[in-house]
Amino acid sequence: MLILASKSPARNALLAGAGVRFAASPAEIDERELEARELGKGADAFGIARALAEAKALAVADGSPGATAVGADQVLSLEGSILHKPADMAAAAAQLERLRGKTHKLLAGIALARDGQVLWSHLETASLTMRDFSDAERDRILALEGREILGSVGAYRLEGPSIQLFERIEGDYFTILGLPLLPLLAALRLYAPELLEGFT
Repeated sequence: MLILASKSPARNALLAGAGVRFAASPAEIDERELEARELGKGADAFGIARALAEAKALAVADGSPGATAVGADQVLSLEGSILHKPADMAAAAAQLERLRGKTHKLLAGIALARDGQVLWSHLETASLTMRDFSDAERDRILALEGREILGSVGAYRLEGPSIQLFERIEGDYFTILGLPLLPLLAALRLYAPELLEGFT
């Protein structure tokens, strides 16, 4: 049995679209506490993304003996700072204000765990540059996206109207959506081939 430790609609859709059979069970962990702990140990944004993914995979695997759990998380790094999901629409506007005209990185961590052990973990990076858009454009995008935008670490969705805010994108599309799919599928073929019926 494969369990995706996420409630993210994008991650669920990507895995389902790949023809993988799985169940979704969001991990119950305190992300900010884990992040603070990792920062205290000197971790950078890359280390935090990996630690979050591994913690989520382990948390879900612990509740389902014998199952393989997929943990994934994404960290947004801007000029040395880590940004989080906005709490409300005002915070989303402020987030876009910080990103306007700049390049930021999305670091996607992913991990597989089973029976209390991390089997595999991996990191992918994408680099995204926003245009110097106007306040009116920002407000228009937020109105079109609505509160769904609050589920995104960057206060945008590339699969939605937010794509209008970007000038350049470098990196894998699946990474940007928070689930590095090709590395994950390769890891499943290696560590849990029985879960990929007809694809191994």
